[in-house]
Amino acid sequence: MTEAVQQRHEFVLYFDVTNGNPNGDPDAGNMPRLDPETNQGLVSDVALKRKVRNYVALARPETAGHEIYMSEGATLNNQHKKGWAAILPEVTKADELKKLPKDEAKAQELTRWMCANFWDIRSFGAVMTTGVNAGQVRGPVQFTFARSVEPILPLEISITRMAATTEADAEAKGGRTMGRKHIVPYGLYRAHGFVSAPLASHPRKGTGFSDADLALLWEALANMFDHDRSAARGEMSTRKLIVFRHATALGNAQAHALFDRVKTDRVFQGSAHEIGSQAYLDNTGNWPPARRWEDYRVRIEREGLPDSIEIIEPC
Repeated sequence: MTEAVQQRHEFVLYFDVTNGNPNGDPDAGNMPRLDPETNQGLVSDVALKRKVRNYVALARPETAGHEIYMSEGATLNNQHKKGWAAILPEVTKADELKKLPKDEAKAQELTRWMCANFWDIRSFGAVMTTGVNAGQVRGPVQFTFARSVEPILPLEISITRMAATTEADAEAKGGRTMGRKHIVPYGLYRAHGFVSAPLASHPRKGTGFSDADLALLWEALANMFDHDRSAARGEMSTRKLIVFRHATALGNAQAHALFDRVKTDRVFQGSAHEIGSQAYLDNTGNWPPARRWEDYRVRIEREGLPDSIEIIEPC
């Protein structure tokens, strides 16, 4: 495994959805998540991490150190037992497994084994104290919720199924049943992310998240939607990934100042206005709604950027 990450990073991710539901809310009939005050669409950080995990599982299925801890259908205590079996195979009693080893060195070795073998623990961290105790770690990689750059208008679409679930339904409804699905006609979403070098490389608390892991993270963010197709999600695509790499572990600029350098413009017939600006508010009221990526422009203000900050655009 390569050396743990030594430089702080922040990133901005843009992705879009066409005629799909990017992240349904189970408490609202699976409607697309919304900020009720602004009508901007939301996609949870958990949903984005799920897509990253799924991509890593597909891209590195037999590679050592790339198991997925939070995999679909996994029993977490069984994952913890793998660590105990590797470090302290003589311990098998349930009461003993509930607590970390009294030997602090062994306890740290157990947690380090979990980090070394599970890519998502190494990346996102985990609380591994659910009955079989393997410790807990804070992950160096974190995401924010994604938010649409403009308000969205979800639609509820009625659909017909040409088959019935039961014989009684078939007799009562003539073999047809009605259903509904929720879609966003088009939405461009923006999420922010962070990679902490100290949480990756600290000799005691670090997860060992490496430069190779970081490269795989960028790969996953660029390609994760291509392997997450479903009838509900419509067409989703990563459109832009902008990375700010600092020269040091603690960083050389505030994260919010770097994020503020990434601007989103609304574009129509040769005119472009930054979303949220007064010019945007004054001039776009009669513009048709955005329905494609080309209706926007993403730009980076590079003037005055510290020399110690490098901008990388993986896609």
